[in-house]
Amino acid sequence: MIAFEKSVGAIVFRSTENGFMFLILDYDDGYRNFPKGHMEPSETEEQTLRREIKEETGITQLKILPGFRKTTHYFYRAKGEEKRRRQQNNRAINIFKTVVNYLAKTPEENVILSPEHIGYAWLSYEDALKRLTYQSNRKILKKAFKILNNLNISCQS
Repeated sequence: MIAFEKSVGAIVFRSTENGFMFLILDYDDGYRNFPKGHMEPSETEEQTLRREIKEETGITQLKILPGFRKTTHYFYRAKGEEKRRRQQNNRAINIFKTVVNYLAKTPEENVILSPEHIGYAWLSYEDALKRLTYQSNRKILKKAFKILNNLNISCQS
């Protein structure tokens, strides 16, 4: 049995005098990624994005930039605690996942991590590229950075 799931998140960034800073979370499963989470049946993508970012980081002030919506798909097999929870709830451990990422600006610097995370960092573009675990996320960050530069978004605004 295969489960089909959808998550929504964002490349969250701040504008500083030193340039754009991107938020990367350290997940307790050992990977580094953007904030994201499962979409509930009654939610829109924007509602999921805002809820998940608030739950995972405490950030509530977000301006979602129009015209940036990137989707990735992947397959994984649950392991560890996730596998145990899924088996207890009679849910599939083989998951086909769709993840939708938006680009969102915040003035907030303070992050309050959820229990599923073990760390975070606000990083420059170059450092964020190095920190991300998956190539697919590096590609999305590259596209986001290109958009920010093409839109001529001021690092001070």
